[in-house]
Amino acid sequence: MMITSYADSALSLLPPVVAIVLAVVTRKVLLSLGLGIIAGVILLTDFSFTGAASHLVSTVTSLVWDDGALNAWNLQIIGFLVVLGVITALITVSGSARAFADWAHQRIRNKRDAKLMTMFLGCVVFIDDYFNSIVVGSIARPITDRYHISRAKLAYLLDSTAAPVCVISPVSSWGAYIIALIGGILTAHGFADTGHLSVFLQMVPMNFYAIFALLLLLCVAIFGLDIGPMRQHERNAQKGELFDESKGLPPGATADLPEADTGKIMGLFLPIFVLVAATIYFMVSTGADALAGEGLPFSVLGAFENTEVSESLFYGSLVGLVVTIALTMQQKISTSMMFTGIKVGAKSMLPAIYILLFAWTIASVIGELETGKYMASLATGNIPFALLPAVLFLLAGLTAFSTGTSWGTFGIMLPIAADMAMGSDSTMMLPMLAAVLSGAVFGDHCSPISDTTILSSTGASCHHLDHVMTQLPYAIIVAVISIVGYTVLGFSGSVAMGFITCSVLFVLAILGLKIATK
Repeated sequence: MMITSYADSALSLLPPVVAIVLAVVTRKVLLSLGLGIIAGVILLTDFSFTGAASHLVSTVTSLVWDDGALNAWNLQIIGFLVVLGVITALITVSGSARAFADWAHQRIRNKRDAKLMTMFLGCVVFIDDYFNSIVVGSIARPITDRYHISRAKLAYLLDSTAAPVCVISPVSSWGAYIIALIGGILTAHGFADTGHLSVFLQMVPMNFYAIFALLLLLCVAIFGLDIGPMRQHERNAQKGELFDESKGLPPGATADLPEADTGKIMGLFLPIFVLVAATIYFMVSTGADALAGEGLPFSVLGAFENTEVSESLFYGSLVGLVVTIALTMQQKISTSMMFTGIKVGAKSMLPAIYILLFAWTIASVIGELETGKYMASLATGNIPFALLPAVLFLLAGLTAFSTGTSWGTFGIMLPIAADMAMGSDSTMMLPMLAAVLSGAVFGDHCSPISDTTILSSTGASCHHLDHVMTQLPYAIIVAVISIVGYTVLGFSGSVAMGFITCSVLFVLAILGLKIATK
């Protein structure tokens, strides 16, 4: 990591601020991210422009080649996206997507059912947020399109199930990672005998943002609570404009593909089922190998804690692709149609990959500037202890928003929250840790540079900034409810009082939204 006088200072906020503000103002994501990256490398090299150019080249190169070897994580995630694009396109070419839409049309009778189905699938496919967003989007899109649900609404449905479900599920890549972090924190503070899984489960009802984001999503799906920019997108969808066509095709779009008339719903369900099963198998397998390498006994939770997520996603998608190709060939689809599907499917993911590469680059620059560390240091001032849960929620949210990473925010903020609790009132440790988890998911939901947000846009085939701007009002509503809940929790010392406060505010918010959207 490069040492610079601007690291861990207020100026370290400049790159994410430049990127985010320009993205909102210009609506040009790559340009905005690029300018944010340039601002960051200039700070890193103390305004040496030749040094900045050299550092930028090395940073970009490290995305594919790092420490004398291929950057497996990044390349496997890119490979996963390309393969998923191909699978989606082949399912479309084979006519299976249309067959599924026709089949579901007889059983899913209205927009509400289509939205509830999407949310249900998002809650069921909880093993990883990347996987959730892309796979559920591929399944749900033919149905939501049929019922004229905007791609922005679909992206919101995907994003607001993916992270909230993963952060409260112990058997997921997120849950395993969080449990591992909490385990280290508890051991460091003398709680080595405390069951890490049981502690994680105790924290679930304290994770106000995740719980009430899911409940708000449910109410939006049932009552059609379309507010802010989402209302216009839904109105446009009723006229047949599922996304803003003036901006071109969104990431993941496979428009104008030829479709066979012989498609069967098994052509959609079987590849997706195999994809899910193979991914879970590889997650458990790679985790088991890691445990064996460390001489530790096998456990499902331990396997998820040590799994290779990117490798599992990539290999699982390859197995799914093989099955998809086999089923497509079985239908005797012409070779030209198949190659068209493969070409268009791979190409459809390029916009998402470009945004992801830029997001990874700015995340690397922000990491070197220690922006997250500076944000965390703001919590160590002279703040009344009763306000700390709410303050930690806000700082975790700002950190995740600025850095585009929930996981990085967890790693930075959880140890700080634990130290604060141990220095004042150890009984408040779990609520304060939960406040960090909540805030990180909130910031992740709002950040245009978050990879989870990018992939939710891709899974829904929605323009990225349209998703960010339409999801923002809902995220802010839940954040305000959570802040009040954590404030009550801090002053009362009661998780139940905090949860009840959130529940009352939530009911009032829903009543207000129902009146406002009449």
